[in-house]
Amino acid sequence: MRLLVTLLFLAPLALAQEAPEPIEHTELADGIYMLHTVGSVGLLVGDEYVVMIDDSLRQVGDQVVAKAEELAGRPVDFVINTHVHGDHVGANETLADTGAIIVAHDNIRKRMLDDAELNTGPGALPVITFSDEVTFHVNGMEAYVFHLPAAHTDGDAAILFREANVIAPGDIVFRGIFPFIDLDNGGTVSGYMAAMQQLIDMADEDTKFISGHGPAATRAGLEQDLAMLKDAGSLVKALIDKGMDAEEIVATNPLAGYHDQYNWRFITTERMTRTLIRSLTEK
Repeated sequence: MRLLVTLLFLAPLALAQEAPEPIEHTELADGIYMLHTVGSVGLLVGDEYVVMIDDSLRQVGDQVVAKAEELAGRPVDFVINTHVHGDHVGANETLADTGAIIVAHDNIRKRMLDDAELNTGPGALPVITFSDEVTFHVNGMEAYVFHLPAAHTDGDAAILFREANVIAPGDIVFRGIFPFIDLDNGGTVSGYMAAMQQLIDMADEDTKFISGHGPAATRAGLEQDLAMLKDAGSLVKALIDKGMDAEEIVATNPLAGYHDQYNWRFITTERMTRTLIRSLTEK
């Protein structure tokens, strides 16, 4: 599954190798940036430290480093990985080579150790791991990092910048598109919805989210996406309860009402339907 994710995002990159697109950015709060690349990247810049949230694919690592140093004026000190997918941890080794220390949940390191596509060298692996939570006291603020169990994967983490009212939750937020819930890497639909609700409960109307994919988000945006996912699950469950099998359910297209807004090239309406079917029927 991880290979599929990587290949999907590499296709457009391969076409653009001769003239790579510049990485754009949005400043969400003073010194906190969202870099718009393959898998969004967060960046905290201050007088003491530079902290990066995820680092995109290995193939764009040099661009990510250059953009971070353009904004910060110096190298990155820490990288916090939010989950194990290659479009978020792929450039770990590139960042480690510039002196960054990689931090992640225990399960991210465990899964990377066994994955030759991600365990490309000593610098690729997190060197500091945590089980439930850890807090960085940097640049006069707290960056509270906490585990969201069995959600997008089994190693998800979100980062709350308390004073800035900014949250970086990785792929718990696919803003305005169907989410990828990686059932093969410990993710669950119920855990994903619980994680979204936890983020909503932490936020107020002014909170800004660094989405894993899609534009920067607000609490209202997360509420909309969670309502979609809950309703989609209910629609699929009703058909399962009628005794329909997977192919019959897909044929009825129960998520048709969400297709125009939420369908995209990777998580199509059909694939979202099949994820919900599998989640609701597997023991």
